Amino acid sequence: MADSLVIVESPAKAKTIGKYLGSKFIVKASMGHIRDLPKSQIGVEVENDFNPKYITIRGKGSVLKELKDASKKVKKVYLAADPDREGEAIAWHLAHYLELNERDSCRVVFNEITKQAVKDAFKSPRPINMDLVNAQQARRILDRLVGYKISPLLWKKVKKGLSAGRVQSVAVKLIIDRENEIDAFVPEEYWTITALLKHGSSTFEAKFYALGGEKKELGSEQDVQDVLKAMGSSPFTVADVKERERLRNPAPPFITSSLQQEAARKLGFRASKTMSIAQQLYEGVDLGKEGTVGLITYMRTDSTRVSPVAQEEAKGFIEDKYGAPYYPEQPRVYLKRNSNAQDAHEAIRPTSVLREPDSVKEFLSRDQFRLYKLVWERFVASQMASAVLDTMTVDLSVGTATFRAVGSKIKFPGFMKIYVEGNDDGTTEEEKFLPPLKASDTAEPESVEPKQHFTQPPPRYTEARLVRTMEEIGIGRPSTYAPTLETIQKRGYVAIEEKKFFPTELGELVIQLMEEFFPEILNVEFTAHMEDDLDHVEDGKEDWVRVLGAFYESFEKRLEVAEDEMKEIEIQDEVSDEICEKCGRHMVYKMGRFGKFLACSGFPDCRNTKPIVKDIGVTCPKCKEGKIIERRSKKGRIFYGCDRYPACDFVSWDKPSGKPCPQCGTMLVEKRNRSGARLQCPQCDYREEVLEDQELEQEQAEY
Repeated sequence: MADSLVIVESPAKAKTIGKYLGSKFIVKASMGHIRDLPKSQIGVEVENDFNPKYITIRGKGSVLKELKDASKKVKKVYLAADPDREGEAIAWHLAHYLELNERDSCRVVFNEITKQAVKDAFKSPRPINMDLVNAQQARRILDRLVGYKISPLLWKKVKKGLSAGRVQSVAVKLIIDRENEIDAFVPEEYWTITALLKHGSSTFEAKFYALGGEKKELGSEQDVQDVLKAMGSSPFTVADVKERERLRNPAPPFITSSLQQEAARKLGFRASKTMSIAQQLYEGVDLGKEGTVGLITYMRTDSTRVSPVAQEEAKGFIEDKYGAPYYPEQPRVYLKRNSNAQDAHEAIRPTSVLREPDSVKEFLSRDQFRLYKLVWERFVASQMASAVLDTMTVDLSVGTATFRAVGSKIKFPGFMKIYVEGNDDGTTEEEKFLPPLKASDTAEPESVEPKQHFTQPPPRYTEARLVRTMEEIGIGRPSTYAPTLETIQKRGYVAIEEKKFFPTELGELVIQLMEEFFPEILNVEFTAHMEDDLDHVEDGKEDWVRVLGAFYESFEKRLEVAEDEMKEIEIQDEVSDEICEKCGRHMVYKMGRFGKFLACSGFPDCRNTKPIVKDIGVTCPKCKEGKIIERRSKKGRIFYGCDRYPACDFVSWDKPSGKPCPQCGTMLVEKRNRSGARLQCPQCDYREEVLEDQELEQEQAEY
């Protein structure tokens, strides 16, 4: 008979841990939080030291009864929720419901779900950490006070259904500020001159660098003409050659924010998708004969720290597989990326580097495999030796002008043998070979090409870029990035088009009112300081009631002013030319979670709605009659289909081009990435580039 009950959050985690612990333990899942503040009221007694009034979450009755009954049949109950604030709060609520003494050693935590880690954790249970619980309570109450005090005001003054959040409002403001920067941006003209040169049998590129020995920027066509005139018809002569060796160090192992960013760059994952799949890998996957194993360590962390045991295993693996030169002289130690990092957990890494991605591929879904491979490669690379690159810089004189050519080659790949960190512009380190050149050598110009450019506005935020910005300025924490991005979209304050955030009119209006009446909530420094205060509560250095009191004192005064001075605003719907086919009224534009849609102006008498379709000017390749239109899936993803649906069921995630493949005749589709766009055949291997250089620059700038 079992003599201990272990409670975790999810059935998947329960299944994995149950196999490790054996028959003396019953492992059950609470299915997440069991208590929360009520939805129907604020649920916080402000005058009574912000005492929260928790209630059982609706639908959890049967789960709680099962846990209560099981707890009565055993000698000991262990609470093994995730090792963070949320997990500690779940454990505390369970202890309260099951009438456990929170000072008893009932709390078990582990950073990875492997047999050894779990068994070691049960050897040293501890009491519930009330500092962690209070940090979670303080955040929850802060967000409740902001949301439930400001939202009714917005309902009364603007529109029903509006709401305001603390961290979410700052995120929306960042997106709006970026859009304002783009609107105010004035492009500036600049030019480049590129020479294609030949030396012996080799060709290479050199770019204009200086005139008369002074570095010069080309701001106009006249500047270009001055350089071309100064060049005359002289040959290109090598004036200086500099060669040096440089080291390139690997990126640190993943933390939550960097995992979300890299998964977006390399896999195209949304932040929420990344965290969902990472949760699956953490909780455990059935690996056949090996059993169920957690493949990665805990995925909500801001620490790059790696345990000595994991480092030693990585060292053995690297030296065995790649050779001793591929391991550095000393194990790598990565410093905190910023002062806000709590360092409570390890970095995100595979639970064992010996489980190479290909060895577990058959047991994983496609997305699980891709994310596990990313985590595995990043961690192994982070423990490897630096790459050694030979670089060569050549200055060539032609008349009184100087052109510069830069080349590099990899002398020793080091960590680059398995992984190179992605960039926001989609580029990676490439070798650029230059022929062997020495002073006084000459090169013949095959072409000299001046080109006009214009500076580009700052890029709009992608999810990855916004997460990085939030991390840099100290807004939010590892567990909050993905929920924040989801929330601002659900509320209709921002929309995503082509993976970039655009503010909606509703979002701009709400932020405008917030700026006027609650400026401290939108103040980045204020919000970052509040995050620091919550961290200090977690560390036991600050009292959570004092933190809430300091915030509420000024917040309450702001509420009184807003109640008296905020004017009522009526949001007028924009009328379209579309006529409702059900009642004959004009349809109006409405803003939903995934952008604008059309709704009948006769609502609520007529509830007709329909999407805004965009004709891309291409005839359907399947029926040859319909037009291809842009649509949105239920999850907001853009796809393309025939306007004769359901008579014609043609559908494509990629934009059809209208151009047939010269090899097989299938219509080519447009594929986009951070380095530009190309036309590609979905049936054969034919592809071609489609964007001009200037358009490519714009695409890269957007990312």
